[in-house]
Amino acid sequence: MKKVISVEGYIESNSHFSEALIFLRDIINSTELEETIKWNMPTYCLNGKNVLGIGAFKNHFCIWFHQGVFLKDEQHLLYNAQEEKTKAMRQMRFNSKDAINKAAVLLYVKEAIDNQRLGRELKPQRNTKAVIIPDQLKEVLHSDDHLKASFEALTLSKQRDYCEHISNAKREATKQTRLDKIVPMISKGIGLHDKYKSC
Repeated sequence: MKKVISVEGYIESNSHFSEALIFLRDIINSTELEETIKWNMPTYCLNGKNVLGIGAFKNHFCIWFHQGVFLKDEQHLLYNAQEEKTKAMRQMRFNSKDAINKAAVLLYVKEAIDNQRLGRELKPQRNTKAVIIPDQLKEVLHSDDHLKASFEALTLSKQRDYCEHISNAKREATKQTRLDKIVPMISKGIGLHDKYKSC
């Protein structure tokens, strides 16, 4: 994925929705939120805290409200994109520029800003599950002391990410391919998802 360094660059790279994204951006920028790029997407903050972001996909574009769980949603415009995983974030989704109700968007954005000011925040729950190392990774760790030390130096969540990455592959060949890819990353002390957290 090409690294996005500006909101203009993000809009340009999603030209199929560029007009609509510009319209959404103008609505959001009429508030006091500070515009930046995080996770390769336009993100809007208040005093350094993430309030919302905009994103474009193949068939739709949306506003992500980072603490959307606290929005009243009286117009029933929000939903949880990942019911099993997402606790706080809510999404307002559109298929075209004509689907954007400017007054409603502004109302929700202003409420999100007010909630941020009030400190309303649902903190992510820490995963306390034990790390179950798959056999393929276990073998490699036992045969390489440096790799084992690097793996043990990682945070539990990073260890868990690697283990699940191997375990979730259905075919043995895929497990081996994934293992070959992650061994150098573990050696360097890099987490599986670190490249997405660099912003």
